[in-house]
Amino acid sequence: MKSVYSYIILFVSIILLFSCNQQKKDSADKEVAKDGIFIHISHGSDDPHRVLMALSLAEKMSEDKDIILYFDIKGIEVLLKDGPDLSFAQFTSSKEQVQKLLDKGITIMACPGCLKAAGKTPDDLREGIIIADKEKFFNFTSGRILSIDY
Repeated sequence: MKSVYSYIILFVSIILLFSCNQQKKDSADKEVAKDGIFIHISHGSDDPHRVLMALSLAEKMSEDKDIILYFDIKGIEVLLKDGPDLSFAQFTSSKEQVQKLLDKGITIMACPGCLKAAGKTPDDLREGIIIADKEKFFNFTSGRILSIDY
């Protein structure tokens, strides 16, 4: 009889051990999913403070979050090869900040309609800038998406 109880205890112990390991694995999988931040920039030389704050925030947040930047309206001028190099107060210039973000592999997109409205084409964009693609809005992160608008 003791032998039967020993087998039952061993069997239950194995089941509990497997269950605990599975819960730890599930928790670890959930921790891996990084949240993402979608930063929308619609201003350019009309409000350098907004632009530079957004770029600065993107760089800081990129340390532990997935980042994607979307420029439209007047913001696209910041992404043009011949666009202005914005500066304001203590912020690093726009061209330098955009390059840092590109060097980190952060996706920076320009609105195709806004580019066309400005009389520009994708060839007028700085190297590394892409035309907005709706799928990239949703596939740049595996976690939640926080949106910030500048």
